[in-house]
Amino acid sequence: MEGITVAAVTHEVFVNEGLFGLLDAGEVPAQSADWSNGFVAPMSEGALIATGINTGLVRVTIQQRHANMPDQPADGWEEIVEASVHAPAGKLAVESLELGPLADDSAILSPAGPAWYRVRVHARGRALHFDGVSMEPVEAYFIVTWPALPAKTIIMRTSERIERNLRTQPLEQASPPDTDLDPPSPKPR
Repeated sequence: MEGITVAAVTHEVFVNEGLFGLLDAGEVPAQSADWSNGFVAPMSEGALIATGINTGLVRVTIQQRHANMPDQPADGWEEIVEASVHAPAGKLAVESLELGPLADDSAILSPAGPAWYRVRVHARGRALHFDGVSMEPVEAYFIVTWPALPAKTIIMRTSERIERNLRTQPLEQASPPDTDLDPPSPKPR
């Protein structure tokens, strides 16, 4: 596969409250999260990933690339969402929101340093133990990043959960993240 800079690496990530992060230097600007698709929530920097389980371990395979991914999604995945993520510190990595970053540098997903990246998140098993606890990984994720200018979020493979979220979210939340680093200001009611 052309453009791969690092072989895929798999980690077990601890999830609490149904989330793990794709964070830049540990920053979690949660107030700026765009939850419109109910799966991948880009923030002013980094993104949050919603899991099916509430607490426990999930298996996350990560891969960084220098070039764009093929448009055709991989087989065997139930949900696939592609979004733009900003990494102003250039230290984009998968992290447990409870336990922090993974123990080794193989989790870094920003090969071009500080920049915008596209992230394609694949998932399977999010419905198996919904809102439950599982210390054995029953959910699998494959996360691929590559440098790219910001663009709209693309839902490449959907599920009933994603479709339900799209029907219930206001349209203004479905736009791509702003290119500046300031979180959006609250809208007057």
